[in-house]
Parts: sequence; structure tokens; C-alpha cells
Amino acid sequence: MRNFKMIPAALAASVLASAVAAPSALAADVDASAAVASSYLFRGVDLGNGSAAVSGDINISEAGFYAGVWGSSGDDSLGAEYDVYGGWSGEVGGLSVDVGALTYMYPKDPASDSFGDFSEVYVSLGVAGVTLSIFDNVAGGNGYIYYALSGDIGPWSLTLGMADPDTADDPATTMINESADDYVHFDATYNYNDNLSFTLSKVVDDDENAGVDDDTNFVVTYSIPLTK
Repeated sequence: MRNFKMIPAALAASVLASAVAAPSALAADVDASAAVASSYLFRGVDLGNGSAAVSGDINISEAGFYAGVWGSSGDDSLGAEYDVYGGWSGEVGGLSVDVGALTYMYPKDPASDSFGDFSEVYVSLGVAGVTLSIFDNVAGGNGYIYYALSGDIGPWSLTLGMADPDTADDPATTMINESADDYVHFDATYNYNDNLSFTLSKVVDDDENAGVDDDTNFVVTYSIPLTK
């Protein structure tokens, strides 16, 4: 899944399905990759409790529009996961812009096993190597917004993120809304080369009832771009 991904998610899925069914009909770029990580780190939280995760994705893009599917072995609570996303990215008045929508699906979870059950829309704006991204929950859960400020310094990628749930009173809510209040995390990733990276992640500020583990996470990730 793209870290920062406005065409509707349903349209994105339609574009992806059409491209897979008849690739010769579209002059689009098709990219795929696979990765293995020592744990499933998502927005500063280790969803796998230290278990390794295997993932892969396929992405189709043309004229700034893109659509794709990202799948993972999943986390400890919800199991295997796959996400469908779509959007548009490009330059507008000197700003890099990325807008779109994505839906998370967990086949073993009745509350989010169908398309659109648990979804976000997002916008990302970048200038001078610094990017601000905002993800807004529009379906599933009790509602939340996630903010991320990121940038690269040489081989380092740095991210400061904040999860801002509306409420967490319902124990049946999704992972994000299990937090009783906001939390802030900081990630520092050293990209050794195009394939191998090392990430240190730490929750640096959280409400006393936030319910997130503030232990430092260390994640090793090996990714492989796939070619035909």
C-alpha cells in the first residue's frame, strides 16, 4: 500500500479490474513488489506483537491516476489483510499533491470483510522535501483523523504522526479507535539500499488512557520490486 495516497475507491477498483482483465487496452504502467518485515508496524503501533509480516502489492498508473491492491499476512487481532486504493498524484502550483481513497478488508472479521466497510480518504501535500498527509476515516470505526509530517535527509526517512480518534467508548471499534485519546509517534528509517531498511519507532506522547504500547519498536524490512 502506498504510504500516502481524489478518485472514489469504487472507481479505483473498477480501473484496476479493467486493467488486469485487458492490459493491452491501457497504456498504463504496472508495478509490483513483495516485502517481508520483522513486525507489522502501522502508524507507530506494532499490530503483530513482534510477529513477522509478509506483504505484496500491484499498482497500475497512467497520467497521474493510480489504483492498486496491497495484501499482507496481517496482524494478531484481525488476521490477513488486503487493501484496495486509488487516487491521483501530480504537481499543482509547485506543490506535490496526492489525493485518493482506500478501503481495508479483513476476510476473518465480519465488521470489515467487504469492500467499503472500513475506509479512509486522504490528501498529501509536499514542498521542499517535506510532506504533510491527512487520512480521514469515512466508514467503519467511530471516526478518526491521522496526520503525518514526513521528509527525507540523505538515506534517512523521518515521520512524525498523530492519531486523533473521535471516541473510543465502543470496545468493538477498530485498532485506531481502541485508543482512548490522541497519541503521537516518531519513526526514523535508515534506507541501507533500495531493498533493505531499518526503522526505529517510538510513541513519544499519549494520553494516559490511550491504550498504545510506548515501547520502542525496531523493524527490519526487505522489499523486492518485481518485474515480468
